[in-house]
Amino acid sequence: MAELSTIARPYAHGLIQALKDRSAGAEDMARCLESLDALVVTVQNPQVAVLVGDPKLTDDQLFDLIVDVTGKLPEEVAHLLRVVVENGRLEAMPEIARQFRELKNMSEGVADAVIETAFELSETEVQDLVDSLGKKFPGVKLHPIVVVKPELIGGVCVRVGDQVLDASIRARLVQMKTTLTA
Repeated sequence: MAELSTIARPYAHGLIQALKDRSAGAEDMARCLESLDALVVTVQNPQVAVLVGDPKLTDDQLFDLIVDVTGKLPEEVAHLLRVVVENGRLEAMPEIARQFRELKNMSEGVADAVIETAFELSETEVQDLVDSLGKKFPGVKLHPIVVVKPELIGGVCVRVGDQVLDASIRARLVQMKTTLTA
């Protein structure tokens, strides 16, 4: 079976293109992203997941069920869901949402900065870190997502797109171990 990222790509691009074709603004894109996130929660619900594989359920019935559970969807997202259901690709919905988020962010000049720390950071510390990262990523507005990972021991690990800046104590210890055992 093809990778989910490969399966999801045309759906995410199609949704972005549909929104651009009708000159949708940032609010419309944000609303579509919220709807996609809600769809992901619905599709990953164990009770719904059981019904997804039920051969007695028609595509229309499955579509209606998911919409009933999720709630009202923007027209473009409803159309996307219908196509995904008809093609039997509901398992790709989380990846479709992730790729749509990336495309939306790129079109708005925004990037998610996943900040992994060993301890909770205050809002001031997060903002200071984002400000200093802004120098490394000029022209990009960074949206911080803080994840606490005690196994880092200390320091931070930051991911922006495909770039990783690992200044954690754990990474330094691994590097030291590699140097000493080489």
